[in-house]
Amino acid sequence: MPFTEQQIHRYSRHILLPEVGSAGQAKLLGARVLVVGAGGLGSPVLMYLGAAGVGTLGVIDADVVEISNLQRQIIHTTPRISVPKVESAAKALAELNPDVKVEAHKARLIPANVMDIVSRYDVVADCTDNFGTRFMLNDACYFAERPLVSAAIAGFDGQLTTYRAYEKGDKPCYRCIFREPPPPACRAQNCTQAGVMGSVCGVLGSLQATEVVKEILGIGESMAGHLLICDTLTMSFRKIAVRKDPACPLCGENPEILDVEDAQAA
Repeated sequence: MPFTEQQIHRYSRHILLPEVGSAGQAKLLGARVLVVGAGGLGSPVLMYLGAAGVGTLGVIDADVVEISNLQRQIIHTTPRISVPKVESAAKALAELNPDVKVEAHKARLIPANVMDIVSRYDVVADCTDNFGTRFMLNDACYFAERPLVSAAIAGFDGQLTTYRAYEKGDKPCYRCIFREPPPPACRAQNCTQAGVMGSVCGVLGSLQATEVVKEILGIGESMAGHLLICDTLTMSFRKIAVRKDPACPLCGENPEILDVEDAQAA
């Protein structure tokens, strides 16, 4: 695709990279990415994907901006307190890069809408903070055959992986690693209850955005089949292999889950 002079200047540092070049930048401009959650992780993911020139960014979130969000949710600002997060994010992205089209979904993902929304995009970024949505996204992306780049944070820790279990090979889905949500009494506290270091959201969100870009461009080594574990107090990173579970009820040899609504009923 032909670039305008302004675009050549804007994306010049991408175009200089042999792994990206003008063809890769054109791919980014033509890509459609869904970011689920416009909070601590979603903020840096949206900002870096917008800056990179990902042409269409879908963002889904049902919440409004609160003052307690601003310690880590860097896409929002004090004047936008009480504004829906998707509207706040869309405003920030419009100011950052006019090349980017934002599709704002002020809603919660539920079994009735998740397949329709997920199937509109090329790659999905899971920036949520609850088990129910994580499992539902995993199942929807498996059935829609969409790469799911997932990150999670707690306190000073984080983890990152990519799920492409619909492909051949030893690529697990979320259920292969975490078969089902833990009982409420065993679940880790969320950031509202236990706190989170704001900059850790930036670390994991930046890594997540990088993995999304790699998925779009088909470059480097995908995180599919691996889990990155980060401890920022010791500044240690571990990348471990994770295997497909033959007994997984979703992607295993004898699947029990046949669609998203079936998964919710189970």
